[in-house]
Amino acid sequence: MTISKQNQSLTPAVTILLISACLLLTLSFGVRSSFGLFVKPLSEANNWGRDTIATALALQNLSWGIVAVFAGGLADKFGNVKVIIASAIVYAIGVFYMSYSDTALSLNTSAGLFIGAGIAGTSFGIILPAMARAVPIERRQWALGVGTAAGSMGQFMIVPFSQQLIESFGWFSSLQIISVLTLAMIVLAIPLAPYSGANEVKDQKLDQTVIQALREAFSHKHYILLVIGFFVCGFHLAFITVHLPAYLNDLGFSAKIGAWSLATIGIANMVGSYISGVWSARMPKQSMLTWIYLSRAIVIAIFVVLPPTIYSVVFFSIGMGLLWLATIPPTSGLVAVMFGTRYMALLYGVVFLSHQVGGFLGAYLGGYLYEQSEVFQIISTFCGQYLGFSTYGDAAKYDTIWLINIALGIFAALIHWPIREKPLGRFAITS
Repeated sequence: MTISKQNQSLTPAVTILLISACLLLTLSFGVRSSFGLFVKPLSEANNWGRDTIATALALQNLSWGIVAVFAGGLADKFGNVKVIIASAIVYAIGVFYMSYSDTALSLNTSAGLFIGAGIAGTSFGIILPAMARAVPIERRQWALGVGTAAGSMGQFMIVPFSQQLIESFGWFSSLQIISVLTLAMIVLAIPLAPYSGANEVKDQKLDQTVIQALREAFSHKHYILLVIGFFVCGFHLAFITVHLPAYLNDLGFSAKIGAWSLATIGIANMVGSYISGVWSARMPKQSMLTWIYLSRAIVIAIFVVLPPTIYSVVFFSIGMGLLWLATIPPTSGLVAVMFGTRYMALLYGVVFLSHQVGGFLGAYLGGYLYEQSEVFQIISTFCGQYLGFSTYGDAAKYDTIWLINIALGIFAALIHWPIREKPLGRFAITS
């Protein structure tokens, strides 16, 4: 009787690769998820409006997305270890520089451009393709789910750790401690070396140029729909990561509740991401994405309608956590199905750029609409009187952006429905 590849045990080299990749994602995504905790202390220390640091973190998302495209191309061409090491150093410099930022320009440079570029080379766009290449095709979606869940573990572990650092040492020293912690990613990058796109060229037909790969991808409407739809995921995640702690504080909750809310999202997302990875190997990936985005809209709507209690916060944290990064296994899986894994880092990087443009707007508009809430008072009044939003005081200044999040969730569900899961183009491969 033949044993399928899916049931075969992984080799020691692949096991080490998966462990290192997961730890790297845990650290990279966990540090990134903790920056929302610094919104209020940095704003108060420098007499900034909430829109100032929101703009910097919005630029972080945009820098992350733009650099991810180039980082993915470089990793596919020259290997992923060099890209990860350089990015980890830039990441650490950005976090350290952020502690000394006392002007909007220095904050935009450190928390925005530097950290965004550092995350781009140490996060999903570089690590997940290596994991996908390392395992048999039958276990690809499983590996993508495990990697995505590892990022969530970082959110669960490092966000409360960062809050404890702030309480024990203050925000200034906390950022410097975190900057040193990020350098550990350099060591974790080493086992990924054999699994870059450059090592995959065994046949001349796979040795496609970057321009050919991009031209082929953008000639297919399914890929374009995927690019457009992932914008919404970035909008949701960036807005909630940056503004949820401050929003809950405006509702009267302590700072610890904001930290533990993000941590709960992280632990719930470990479950959601793993399930998404397993299910997306068995179900149509585009259908999964449709239901994930629609469910997000429903969870957000229920959260803003329910009275603000610890129970509503727990409901939102668990509900949104289960859906948080559940989009990544089916989205990255669709890229691999459509075009193979040769230029997966590059083509997923392009999709992820759309995600980060959404992240830029989600983080920025959250702060902008908060500070300009009087201009949009009619929308806030409409949300309260006719849609049943139960916010009050300063928290009501977020009503408009919550409404936008709900509408975008519905839009994304519609966008993903027509996508079809099939290889595209004469260069497409399935392994």
